[in-house]
Amino acid sequence: MAETFTTRPQAEHEHQRGLRGLQHFSVLWQRLALGGILLLAIFMNFYKLGQDGFNTYYPPAVRSMMDNWHNFFFAAYDPGGYTSLDKPPVGFWLQVLSAKIFGLNAVSVLLPQALCGVLSVLVLYSLVRRHFGVVAGLIAALVLAISPVSVVTNRNSTIDSTLALCLLMGAWTVLRAAETGKLRWLLLTAVIVGIGFNIKMLEAYLVVPAFGLLYLLAAPTSIRKRVLHLALALLVLLVVSCSWVLAVDLTPASQRPYIGNTQDNSELSLALGYNGIQRLAGSAQGAGTSQPPAEGTQNLQRELAPPNPPAEGM
Repeated sequence: MAETFTTRPQAEHEHQRGLRGLQHFSVLWQRLALGGILLLAIFMNFYKLGQDGFNTYYPPAVRSMMDNWHNFFFAAYDPGGYTSLDKPPVGFWLQVLSAKIFGLNAVSVLLPQALCGVLSVLVLYSLVRRHFGVVAGLIAALVLAISPVSVVTNRNSTIDSTLALCLLMGAWTVLRAAETGKLRWLLLTAVIVGIGFNIKMLEAYLVVPAFGLLYLLAAPTSIRKRVLHLALALLVLLVVSCSWVLAVDLTPASQRPYIGNTQDNSELSLALGYNGIQRLAGSAQGAGTSQPPAEGTQNLQRELAPPNPPAEGM
């Protein structure tokens, strides 16, 4: 009997120690797998970044926005501030900041998008793992890391990868809002999507119906409170979204650039038309002031190109 009582606690202790060992191994495996996927994403997004130089007309605008605060705020395309980009400035502000830190070159302009691509992999893993488990999260992260369209987007100066990261963060916060029913998470979601609007305008709103429906159906509060929360979030969304647009449109036309790809020189018209309904309908084409992408990019390439070395004597 004495032997029975002395061996049973030992067996239970060894069993618990074995379980802790398995849990430790499982956590270690998860971290190693996630680390490997992030390293793969870094390689895919950063390897020979900028080797093809500037491949869109946006980098000349970055050069112009570096000149002064006026061009920076209004996203001026040319140094003289005559015309603006056909997009809001937030995504390009990140490019300007990078160029200010590392100097204006192809790598510094593309760096924010590549970094956003890596961070998107991490955020997507967290989103999927939270509700579907570690394996599903790792698979989702791996697919995003090696998806050709994602890699190509992360390696050019268009700001789609910046918007993608922004909306993934919005998805993370709206899930917290739906789980807890707390207004602050829903308002934070509205702020994030509003920032997304100031990256690529109405494209950011494609997620709004899904976000709103999720909170309306899943939040653990009364239906009345859910509707009230959604109304407040909608108000915050509109305020954040329209802040820069209204600031531009309320500025006298003589004191700001002409709004590119518009006929009425209005950012609101650009948001609803060229960057809104026309995009959804697949009919978005330049409607107003045109910007010469090839010429502008080539001029910037020539400006940044190193001088040719003198020819050596015979």
